Amino acid sequence: MATSRDRLGTLEAEGSSGRQGYSGVEVVLSSDPATPAPLCPHGPTLMFVKVNQGKEETRRFYACSACRDRKDCSFFQWEDEKLSGARLAAREAHNRSCQPPLSRSQCVERYLKFIELPLSQRKFCQSCQQLLLPDDEEKHHEHQVVGDVSITQLKRPSKLLYPLENKKTNAQYLFADRSCLFLVDLLSNLGFRRVLCVGTPRLHELIRLKESGGTKSNIRSLLLDIDFRYSQFYMEDSFCHYNMFNHHFFDGKVDYDNHALYKHGKTGRKQSPVRIFTNIPPNKIILPIEEGYRFCPLCQRYVSLENQHCEHCNSCTSKDGRKWNHCFLCKKCVKPSWIHCSICNHCALPDHSCKGPKDGCFICGELDHKRSACPNISTSKKVNKAVRKQKQRKSNKMKMETTKGQSMNHTSATRKKKRRERTHQYLCS
Repeated sequence: MATSRDRLGTLEAEGSSGRQGYSGVEVVLSSDPATPAPLCPHGPTLMFVKVNQGKEETRRFYACSACRDRKDCSFFQWEDEKLSGARLAAREAHNRSCQPPLSRSQCVERYLKFIELPLSQRKFCQSCQQLLLPDDEEKHHEHQVVGDVSITQLKRPSKLLYPLENKKTNAQYLFADRSCLFLVDLLSNLGFRRVLCVGTPRLHELIRLKESGGTKSNIRSLLLDIDFRYSQFYMEDSFCHYNMFNHHFFDGKVDYDNHALYKHGKTGRKQSPVRIFTNIPPNKIILPIEEGYRFCPLCQRYVSLENQHCEHCNSCTSKDGRKWNHCFLCKKCVKPSWIHCSICNHCALPDHSCKGPKDGCFICGELDHKRSACPNISTSKKVNKAVRKQKQRKSNKMKMETTKGQSMNHTSATRKKKRRERTHQYLCS
């Protein structure tokens, strides 16, 4: 791991035999969590300052956290520099263009298709470092392609992929199998069951091989690595594209693609209220401002933009991102759709059922008698009977539609389950 004093190649230490004292670049830890660092293709940048022994600090600037040479990532911005809207838009477009060509879900889908191919059709392009599906072969016919990729080779992607060798970006020095096996045995003997492999793909492979090799190992492993090429060899629960220098996950917040209410984008009604349980101070958990969060200096935590601080409760009280209103009778903030009910003596939806008894007749609404003595009770019974029949017919219709839908969903789920079982058999064979 590179140290904070040699992060940028263009501004590395300048000390020489003809100079007195130390000169170099240091990382500046921001003291203002409400000011997020600008983004480069490798995630949030870091703040640096050039220092010279015996002299005052010079002007601070932002640069890439992962690349020490600006030839690899040219991002540069002064701390107090104001950018125009056009420059910000151009930067966002550049960052998007530098991302991997396939999303994480697309990589998983291709992987599942690849392992179902016969051995003769499983090919790997060494020029592009990519697993090839039959439809891809035409684009790679002039490239160096390896055929007959076995399941054993898929379990060892670090032997298929060329190691990255740029020492100022993400040079890869892979553990020897002997070292990895020692670490796996050590972890197993100590009773560990969950291992987080940060930038150690070879160790991740050996842990998974021992798990699927029939030995008595219950260790599960998750690989975090900045090399996105590994995303084409693993399912979502085994690999995350990750930058450890700035603790950035490239694949983004937590959403539910198969939930009608809680999913990212305009089709979902609202975002999932994911709660983080941690002993880390809330002001250290920086949520993305570009996704609608702000830092509350009074609460010392990030909240939704619409979640306004209530001076009476002395807190940002919303639990779903909307602006809540303070009720002085309840002495707390409530949802914007609620009103105070004098009967229940608390806030609730306008059409709620009050817990208090209602005066008068339930059937006709007159106040001089109760339901049991209502002259319209016979008419009411006929109406209620007709309503019950109508509800019963509607319920039967819905049950038929639900049964039909469940049958179709069951067929689809069965296919997916068989597909997953075949995948597991391939990986364990």
